[in-house]
Amino acid sequence: MDTAWRLVREEGTDALTLGRLAEQAGITKPVVYDHFGTRTGLLIALYREFDDRQTALLQAALQTGEPTLAGRAAVIASAYLDCVLAQGREIPGVVAALTSSPELEKVKRACDAAFRETCRGALAPFAKAGAIAPAGLWAVLGAAEALSAAAANGELTAAEAEAELAETIVAMVARIRG
Repeated sequence: MDTAWRLVREEGTDALTLGRLAEQAGITKPVVYDHFGTRTGLLIALYREFDDRQTALLQAALQTGEPTLAGRAAVIASAYLDCVLAQGREIPGVVAALTSSPELEKVKRACDAAFRETCRGALAPFAKAGAIAPAGLWAVLGAAEALSAAAANGELTAAEAEAELAETIVAMVARIRG
């Protein structure tokens, strides 16, 4: 997996093939094909590894963060940005490739749904009647993706992106409360 991430970082997602991965990893093609099956299988494995890391980081941070709306928003923003920035510019290429097939899109949608559900659980206690509408959670996800991409590309600083995402989350929940 480290070799696959390195290839994406250095040469882009289009350069990531099973044959190229085998060559760069110093193993035979059958080993790579047996493990991933297809390029789609490899891309799915990369995205799942990223998502698992992001989910674990977010869940751990929510356990120790301040139990206020602002505290939860800050934790969600920080965890999301930290994970994307730790992965670097590779993840946007993998995410773009996820839209190239129904199988990849299905995996991304499932991971997105899990993130929205985690946010719902963390933020619902601060919303009117303890509920957050799905549209608000989609807005948080969209803002998280856009702001982290801008930070990864150097268009915003990490601090700017994190602060804006936290403010967006607070505003979304406050709108529901009001």
